[in-house]
Amino acid sequence: MSTYRESQPRASYGALLGLLSAGAALASAELVAALTGPGSSPVTAVGSAAIDLAPVWLKDFAISTFGNYDKPVLLGGILVVLVAFAAVAGVASTRRFAVGAVMIALLGAVGVLASSTRPDASALTALPSLTAIVIGVAVLRALVRRSTTDNSSSARRTFLVTAGLALAGGVAGKFFQQRSSDIAESRSAIQLPKPVSPAPARPAGHSFAIPDLTPFETPNRDFYRVDTALVIPELRAEEWRLKIHGMVDRPMELSFADLMAKPLIERDITLSCVSNEVGGPYASTARWLGFPLAELLRQAGVRGGATQLVGTDSAGMTIGTPLDVVMDGREAMLAIGMNGEPLLPANGFPVRQLVPGLYGYTSATKWLVDLELTTFEKYDAYWTERQWDPIGKALTASRVDVPKPFARVPAGPVTVAGVAWAQHRGISAAQIRIDGGEWRPVELSTEVSPDTWRQWRTTVQLDKGLHRIEVRAADGRGDWQPEERTRPFPRGATGWHSVAVTVT
Repeated sequence: MSTYRESQPRASYGALLGLLSAGAALASAELVAALTGPGSSPVTAVGSAAIDLAPVWLKDFAISTFGNYDKPVLLGGILVVLVAFAAVAGVASTRRFAVGAVMIALLGAVGVLASSTRPDASALTALPSLTAIVIGVAVLRALVRRSTTDNSSSARRTFLVTAGLALAGGVAGKFFQQRSSDIAESRSAIQLPKPVSPAPARPAGHSFAIPDLTPFETPNRDFYRVDTALVIPELRAEEWRLKIHGMVDRPMELSFADLMAKPLIERDITLSCVSNEVGGPYASTARWLGFPLAELLRQAGVRGGATQLVGTDSAGMTIGTPLDVVMDGREAMLAIGMNGEPLLPANGFPVRQLVPGLYGYTSATKWLVDLELTTFEKYDAYWTERQWDPIGKALTASRVDVPKPFARVPAGPVTVAGVAWAQHRGISAAQIRIDGGEWRPVELSTEVSPDTWRQWRTTVQLDKGLHRIEVRAADGRGDWQPEERTRPFPRGATGWHSVAVTVT
């Protein structure tokens, strides 16, 4: 019994040593990452590697379950594992220092491996994790020695000082990594030029004023975000360069000023994510300002045989786009503006690519810095490597926004409304049905363009009880959404969206 009582404080004491050592290691790594780049931070590098290695079903689960919080949840999970491992390492070090030291070093080694295998890795990328190994082991050694030679009050002061320095170092490292003020200054200095081809005026009736109905234009800060970036790239417009190369006659390099000086166009375009489940939130519409992508490629001189345009972001993430789609007359562009202002960092500042009619995973490279003309046979982009369909044609989708799922509404006339989209084909009709009955037509908002979604609305009489409302839409060719419910992988979800409501 006495042995058990004596081992308890010893275990907690050792766990504290491990946590302090790991904290000091991470703090030193974050300070070094302020020089080598936020992506080289061990936690960020490990998180990015976890995203790349995660199977499709796990990514779908994370997006559908956590939405925009999927990345904080991932980072939180990594930190929980790190804390547990460090605590065990600390306990081990009180019995045999070498064992605890090896465990702390292993944490850093994982960071070295993850950071050095990133697409944008450089000779210095692993330096923060290597620093973490040295500092973590050194601090653990010092704490173990101090704990065996000093009295309890002196050891307590040592622990508090170590914890304070680790916290201060971590905060300072994150502070110096941030360039938000620089990016804000870069954005605010931009005066977007007037387009030579403005977006046509939106027609009367393009939007319905119904509470809780998705607005036609999505505010910039509410625009959906699904990507693999744990740290939003921060590029100053003044430093931005775009390289165009590969199967072209005239390789080019553009600055942001070069792009601003070109004759720009302005268009309303709806974007959507292939990860969207039926009825999901990952679709948004904005008024984009940019330069036609097809014209830029013609200036570079596309060589015969090229079939794929590979866009690469500043962190090395690649997106492959079918070249024939870009060149078929649709208004694909390199966008620099969104709803009348420069892009936000989360939306791809300073320049992003978009192609109407394709899901974002094959068309919408954010933080774009490189365009390479190649073929599908020669190169597999990020998502193609993971067996997603290489074309990524956006499927017809529709959603019930009003009433909300599981809403309670009074008996009588009930407003039902939502949105439908089939980018580059347009929406020609939408219908709803109640409790599996006959399909009935709904009123569509006036079409802005085939590249944008349309709102729909109707009023139905509902009696007391539980009711199910379903919606389906037809694209501009008259093809209706299929009833069969499929998951997003590998080419987008299908099926009719429905909501259940209680009528009182």
